[in-house]
Amino acid sequence: MPELNFGPYISNENGKKVVKDLTFGNPTPEGVVLTTLDSAVNWMRKGSIWPMTFGLACCAIEMMSMGAARFDIARFGAEVFRPSPRQSDLMIIAGRVSNKMAPVIRLLWEQMPEPKWVISMGACATSGGVFQNYALVQSVNQVIPVDIYVPGCPPRPSNSSTPLLFSRRRSSKSAAPSRRL
Repeated sequence: MPELNFGPYISNENGKKVVKDLTFGNPTPEGVVLTTLDSAVNWMRKGSIWPMTFGLACCAIEMMSMGAARFDIARFGAEVFRPSPRQSDLMIIAGRVSNKMAPVIRLLWEQMPEPKWVISMGACATSGGVFQNYALVQSVNQVIPVDIYVPGCPPRPSNSSTPLLFSRRRSSKSAAPSRRL
């Protein structure tokens, strides 16, 4: 196996190879990237958003078409919808939320690892839509904190993929959104 050559950055002391300290102002060697761990982790998060599907009504059809070839959310690193909350960092609530479903949504949201984001997709998830009755939650933000709202009844897949760009930008800047519940 050929030996790697790091030039003036390696010295021999007592028969052992020792890496010299790099200080500010020294030219960095080729092939070496210097960064902080937070920056590297946030850069990786930016390119791999793993959404969890939570399709409850007609908006779920539009959410499914986001993953199809025409709207292809794989461009944003969100190509595989995760069935488990422990594998996902983005929850997309698509459709109306019943009072019976609200505790389940809360439980799944609590099982997601930090940092986690929530997108409320459609008029029903955002404000109850045209269904103003006792059986439905009038806004999903009464159950879990929502980061991004997507308007429409149902919203177009092109409108639904725009918040993925926003959540990518957000995930690359900070480690976790603040939660107030």
